[in-house]
Amino acid sequence: MQLFQLHQHPLATFQHESKHLIALALPIMLAQMAAVGVGVVDTAMAGAAGKDDLTAVALGSAVFNTLFITFLGVMAALNPIISQLHGANQTEQVGETGRQGLWFGGSMGIMGMLLMFASIAPTQNYLNMADNVETMLGDYLFYTALGMPAAMLHRALYAYASSLNRPKPIMWVSWAALLLNIPLNYIFVYGKLGLPEMGGAGCGLATALVFWFNAIALGLYILKNRYFQVFGLTKKFSPPNWTAQKQMWALGLPIGFSYFLEASLFTCIVWLIANLGEDFVAAQQVVISITSITYMIPQAIGSAATVRIGYALGQRDMAMAQYRSGVSLACGLVLAVITLIVLILLRYPLVQVYTQDLDVIAIAVSIIWCAALFQLFDYTQCIASYALRGYKVTRIPMIIHGIAFWGMGLLPGYILAYPFGLGIYGFWIALIVSLAAAAVALVYYLQKISANHLKTYLIDT
Repeated sequence: MQLFQLHQHPLATFQHESKHLIALALPIMLAQMAAVGVGVVDTAMAGAAGKDDLTAVALGSAVFNTLFITFLGVMAALNPIISQLHGANQTEQVGETGRQGLWFGGSMGIMGMLLMFASIAPTQNYLNMADNVETMLGDYLFYTALGMPAAMLHRALYAYASSLNRPKPIMWVSWAALLLNIPLNYIFVYGKLGLPEMGGAGCGLATALVFWFNAIALGLYILKNRYFQVFGLTKKFSPPNWTAQKQMWALGLPIGFSYFLEASLFTCIVWLIANLGEDFVAAQQVVISITSITYMIPQAIGSAATVRIGYALGQRDMAMAQYRSGVSLACGLVLAVITLIVLILLRYPLVQVYTQDLDVIAIAVSIIWCAALFQLFDYTQCIASYALRGYKVTRIPMIIHGIAFWGMGLLPGYILAYPFGLGIYGFWIALIVSLAAAAVALVYYLQKISANHLKTYLIDT
């Protein structure tokens, strides 16, 4: 039996499904690019303001991003829930779930804001830097914390719109936010229009305002657009339903923990290679920056797969859900090969965008060979885990990620790097092996889950 029954459908069906998958994924990817662009603007503005400003923003961003990415994972629970309801044509329940999602996002946002506030003093006390840097770091964390409620409300609306097959408004709002972020940074960082010069802390204030713009703009679009009105998101007021809130939390917590495991893995590696010297740290940062951009591709394909699979399950079309799982993996593999080729062919120009230091360039270019091979397994494991979310399966992927990322990635990587003397390449070899193991395990489990759903449905009918 072939995986996901891909052999049972003609090429025309594969092309049809691929077209719909890419059409849904492309706006999501462009929206993610805009979100990454906000961080690029912050870094550029802070760097131009001074070394202390850049240091404060870099340290503050590390704290904020770890928490933010984890919470985004928890909010991802909304996608399979809403897409399955949409597939089942339960229109009123879609609207009710959207309202509960806003309560969920609001509560997550307040929690994130309080955690950000609580992190300020410990972070400042841990550092041994100039008072100016520590003060600016605290101000940056304070201002970005104010944006956390809006960020999670936006994520609830993001899940609502994308799960209803309308990702384009998310893309346009995200790009508008990026354009807004540029003048806001300029005004607050450098003290324009009569306002005080805030330096790096101004990046935090600009980020918070951009988050609120995102939430309000996307909310207004959904409110006014005729397509969304039939689902009745704002038709009535609904208090928090604790059963629904518990379901979202139970489904989202393993996803959030998976996000945390992956984000913290690369953070730990940066710290562990610090003893190798600044050139290796800088080269690692360059390669990670490049791969973080390429990672938006499988993330977008995976997000689209969650929606497409969830919709098929809502329609009780288990065979199509299984087939769409296979199509998403196949598309991901093709895109991974293309990414691998591009990284190898353009390795020098890509690295030189970030630095002109010859020693750093030499190290980064050599690492890119590992990063290119890494794409094949990273694309596969990412898309497989997102496809499993379409089936509302999140706990086993979390366990697989924990074993692969930390048990097979970080610990063996340290052994290869230092006792075996492979240095930074030891970590990358272990990362490739760990991602390969995760890809195999997740694809196997996705095949098992999709086949079991189909078998159970056939027996019941």
